[in-house]
Amino acid sequence: MKVLQVAVSGSSGLVGSDLCARLRSAGHAVRPLQRVSRSKPASQTSLSPDDIAWDPAHGLVDPQQLESIDCVVHLAGRSIASARWTPEEKRRIRDSRVQPTSVLANQIAQLSHPPRVFVSASAIGIYGDHGDEVVDESTPAGQDFLAVVANDWEQSCAALTEAGVRVVHPRLGMVLSTSGGALAKMLPLFRWMLGGPLGSGRQYWSWVALQDVVSAIEWMLHTPEAVGPYNVVAPDPLTNTQFTTALARVVGMPAILPAPAWGLRLALGEMADALLLSSCRVVPRRLQEQGFSFKYPELEPLLRSQLHRS
Repeated sequence: MKVLQVAVSGSSGLVGSDLCARLRSAGHAVRPLQRVSRSKPASQTSLSPDDIAWDPAHGLVDPQQLESIDCVVHLAGRSIASARWTPEEKRRIRDSRVQPTSVLANQIAQLSHPPRVFVSASAIGIYGDHGDEVVDESTPAGQDFLAVVANDWEQSCAALTEAGVRVVHPRLGMVLSTSGGALAKMLPLFRWMLGGPLGSGRQYWSWVALQDVVSAIEWMLHTPEAVGPYNVVAPDPLTNTQFTTALARVVGMPAILPAPAWGLRLALGEMADALLLSSCRVVPRRLQEQGFSFKYPELEPLLRSQLHRS
């Protein structure tokens, strides 16, 4: 396998940190895109020799640093669950994705020797609420807030496609890891018997193990045929009731406290419907058709591995 030079934005996040560790262990050279402020003197910015200075609002400080790079993995973006969705928070979520990606893509497209592949994160939120319908990559984008943001996020890479760069969009589902994200937030509730189904419990949650996300991105870097959107979700989407029942069984505590939809909406507003109550039964059709193999295709073995339960 060829040794690659890979630039990674969002390298300190849940997915980025594991991806960088995996790439380095495989012998690849990782160049983190390190956030800087152009209003701050360079002498006050702490960068390692491997870092590439990047101001999300204005792009790379020195785009020529990417001339020797084989691949870019773009993961940066504000968490969609960090605060209640006020109009200002929704603007921050969109602006952290669409504008920085567009600026970065346009800078790379103008290089004499741009990276061969650009893997830019997206999300299954692009589909919106689909009830029990099975959703794959051929399903059109939805019309709600997350769907519009995700669609605009993907479209912001257009300059790269026009420049001949292979662009791949891993549409991530609910990424599960005890290191962070949804599972890390749910575990304390279930251990204290405060967990249970959300709303009706009939909504589908399309989940994926962090290990499989990292493997899928690594596969995208090495697979010349990989282009366009890929649903990065396990092949076994579950209803919320099935998910919470499996988690409770592995933790060894009953899931006895369901959360009514009205209570979630009262506490979280619009975010409750988008992140917890909407249903999207997503399958990884393109990954499976092209031979990608999941380490954790089913939920319970993943949970037992994560929680060290036999």
